[in-house]
Amino acid sequence: MLDAWAEDGSPLLIGGEPVTCDRRFETIDPATEEVIGLAADATPALLDAAVAAARHAFDTSGWATDLDLRVRCLRQLRQALERHAAELRELTIREAGTPRFLTRGAQLDQPVADLGWVADLAETYAWTRHLGRAAPMGIASDRYVRREPAGVVAAITPGNFPHQITLAKLGPALAAGNTVVLKPAPDTPWCAAVLGRLLVEETDLPPGVVNIVTGRDHALGALLAADPRVDLVSFTGSTATGRAVMRGAAETLTKVFLELGGKSACVVLDDADLAGACGYAAFAAVSHAGQGCALTTRLLVPRARHDEAVHLAARTMARLGTGDPSDDRTVCGPLVSARQRDRVEAYLRLARAEGGSFATGGRRPDRDRGFWIEPTLITGLTSQSRTAREEIFGPVLVVLPHDGDDDAVRLANDSPYGLSGAVHAGDLDRARAVARRLRTGTVSINGGIWYGPDVPFGGYKQSGIGREMGVAGFEEYLETKSIAEPARRTEGASA
Repeated sequence: MLDAWAEDGSPLLIGGEPVTCDRRFETIDPATEEVIGLAADATPALLDAAVAAARHAFDTSGWATDLDLRVRCLRQLRQALERHAAELRELTIREAGTPRFLTRGAQLDQPVADLGWVADLAETYAWTRHLGRAAPMGIASDRYVRREPAGVVAAITPGNFPHQITLAKLGPALAAGNTVVLKPAPDTPWCAAVLGRLLVEETDLPPGVVNIVTGRDHALGALLAADPRVDLVSFTGSTATGRAVMRGAAETLTKVFLELGGKSACVVLDDADLAGACGYAAFAAVSHAGQGCALTTRLLVPRARHDEAVHLAARTMARLGTGDPSDDRTVCGPLVSARQRDRVEAYLRLARAEGGSFATGGRRPDRDRGFWIEPTLITGLTSQSRTAREEIFGPVLVVLPHDGDDDAVRLANDSPYGLSGAVHAGDLDRARAVARRLRTGTVSINGGIWYGPDVPFGGYKQSGIGREMGVAGFEEYLETKSIAEPARRTEGASA
């Protein structure tokens, strides 16, 4: 499947057919900087054709009303992805620099399995709900609420978790009856293009229902968000780009779902298992080279145990180090691109300028090629420093001291973001009380895992608008229609 694309370039999917493109760009292995192959570099004209195909499919086909077909196609897609899991695993490791162990969870296997949950939800969902009988203005009426697909969905995805984020959008959007134009990140075009090939060759998906447009021009996403034929924009990425998406969608008042940045706090209380909490925080911060918006990248520890916490976390991060992403033992692989590595290095220089010091890391490892940064622990910063407040998206953890539960909550919430968080404490009730006070969309208590297809994911404040996954995420892709009709007479009752 993949070798044939290396020279010709991965195709676009427009109107149900693979489309070749004269313009192509190179895809790069971030661990070695080797060229993997070529990907189609779409023009605005090709993007326009993709939107037109999605609009036509929604307006003229029976996709929006044929629930059985939608469920069948989702299950076919899951089966196809499972059949090709070995190829997809190697592609994800090579294109995204994903450590192999993560592909057995949220990077591949889990989101593929989660398509089954989405299909089951669509089958059992209450598409029409009777509100009962009432007589507003003296007219006896039966009232109903009907949920219907939004229409054409523009799905714009980043390159850090290419399968998870794509399927978290595509699954519920299709289950709800929408058509989709998918614009994946320039860093991981093949992960999306393979999906398009499987949809064409191994499912009954009607032409035009899914259209996949790869390209290195970030302006394509802005064009897609501003297109008046698009009914909903589903975007995952940085907060800065999310603002641009909102501006583009505002012109046509297009509905937006935004899952944006984070600078989440891991709060360690004074009765916690300090070694366990610091090990958890260190591991989380460097997983996939810190390229996860929900990772906890601020470690808030009791002031009296600050130095001990720094030692424990730094020791764990140094032991984890960096490694070949194809190795099962690797936790921290490369960053996805040279641009992202350079961005992280700029923050490391800023940390020094702001008075911070590195308990471990702070530089590139001794490797000849690739986009690498050592797992880095920063101390000595204030909570108001840019390094402690801005999303870095690299294997970097900032340690800040707190003076008790109230101060820890204050520090955790003193952020423009509110995507995730963690609390560690010996007293579970105390941990729950702190968790309830955190202004974030998800919270882990003592290492609990909140991720799952039935769990809504999203953030407060500048971390986004709306929720992905769960019933709440499914309903992001639906419109609500209220219907009333004259009440019917029934035996023994009057209208």
